[in-house]
Formats: sequence, C-alpha cells, structure tokens
Amino acid sequence: MLLLGVAVGAEVLRDGVYGEPAPAQSVLYIRSGTFLKRASVSNASLLADLYWIRAVQYYGGTHRSKASIKSYDLLYPLLDIVTTLDPHFTIVYRFGAIFLAERYPDGPGRPDLSVALLQKGIRADPLKWRYEQDLGFIYYWYLHDYERAATAFERGAKMPGAPWWMRSIAAVMFSTGGDRRTSRALWQQLRETADNEWLRNNAAWRLAQLDALDQIDQLEKIVGTWTARTGAPPDSWQTLVRAGWLRGEPLDPTGTPYVLEAGTGRVGVRADSRLSPLPVEPGA
Repeated sequence: MLLLGVAVGAEVLRDGVYGEPAPAQSVLYIRSGTFLKRASVSNASLLADLYWIRAVQYYGGTHRSKASIKSYDLLYPLLDIVTTLDPHFTIVYRFGAIFLAERYPDGPGRPDLSVALLQKGIRADPLKWRYEQDLGFIYYWYLHDYERAATAFERGAKMPGAPWWMRSIAAVMFSTGGDRRTSRALWQQLRETADNEWLRNNAAWRLAQLDALDQIDQLEKIVGTWTARTGAPPDSWQTLVRAGWLRGEPLDPTGTPYVLEAGTGRVGVRADSRLSPLPVEPGA
C-alpha cells in the first residue's frame, strides 16, 4: 500500500505542479492493473474512478488535439487497468469500446480492442445483455462482420431483461447483412433505449449521417441525370438552381451545404460539417 501511495502521489503531484500532460507526452507509470488492485487493498474502486478520469482526459485531449499525428497508444492500457481494478464498472466497457473503435484521427481505429474490452466485461458479468448489444454494434458498424454481430445480438436477446428487438435485429442481420435500413434500425433502437445522454446523442449523430447518405444518393441521381442530358456534370449547385432542378443550395442535416465536386459530379459533406467524415459503408 505504501508503494501504491507513493506512485499515485507522484502522479497527482506532477499534475498539480505541471498540469495535465499533453496527450503525446503522457506516460503511464503503472501498467499493471493486477498489481494496483493487490496494492490498493480496499481502495480499488476509488483508484478505478481516478484512472477512468485519466482515461477520459487522455482520450478527450488527444481527440481535440490539433497535432498532425495523434497517438492513442495508452488508451487501452488505461481502460484495462480500470476494469481490472473494478471488473463491474459498466460505463468503462461501454464508452471505452466506442472510444477505441472510432476511426483515426477521431480515435485509434481499433475495434479489435473494443471487442477485447467488451469480452472482458462479459466474463465479469455474463448476463449483462448491454455488453452483447455493444459487441454486436462493434462487429456490425466498425468491422462489418454481420454474422458475429447477429450472433452477439442473439446471445443478448436470451438474457434477462433484454429488449425484444435484439432478436429481431439478429434475424435481419443474418438475412440482409449490412444494408442501410438495418443500420438505421439499430441506431434508432439504441437512441430509444440508451441509458445515458451521451449514447443517445451519439446515436442521433449516426442517424443524421445516415440521413446525409440518403440525401447524397438522391443528389447524385439528379447530377447523373443532368450529366446524361447535357454531356457534362454541373459546375456548381447554382447551375441546377437556375435551371429549376433544385430549389436552392442543398444542405446536410446540420445545415451545412453539400460539396459538389467539379468535373466528377460527386457529392459529399464538407470537411467542417459535424457529420464529417461519413461512415464507410459495406462495399465502399
């Protein structure tokens, strides 16, 4: 316990004197959650809270960093320490899995580590259906492994308290794989059943991205028809507005104008839109 106090005290003192380290300069002095748990005796839960705060600060600081190269190397070790100190810390598994899966540079782009973290949670709480739900989302949304996703939802559906829709979603996944309608149904259900505001907001953001993809499909059909009739793609939205093909410059669900790529007719969201980057769809 004395050694633990010295180690943790040193980190607290360092942060107090020098401030929270920049993400790229962060150093994880104690990497063994098992050692920390043994050394902490009755204070493991408190220590888990402290390391969870550090994990959130580390992810948030790196995510917001303007650095040209971002490193999330310490994220999984921090989450692993927290869940070793407190194996039943539900929010760490659920949020941590999303943090790990987010595509670079918004996150490390490591859905494989998300799977490892959630499987650790399932070993600690085998009947917690939300972990199977989250595991299904990771397999579906980030790994495009629809069979494993469906299997996870099917397992979760059999657990006490699981919502009815998990079984239905599993059946749809087995039959249709990764079509956009299935994605929309998944995020709608998550938004309606999420147990905290962050997950609800994340689901709403994903649904807005899917709306944007639908709108882009329609806009590209209009551009394609124009190109077929005139022999060249429109050079701007105003060309289509003046011709009466559009009422005005098309906006994405956040109110940001869509980009019309000159010469190709491709449509996309602007880099400064809150919906950027749009998700990579199967086969894209």
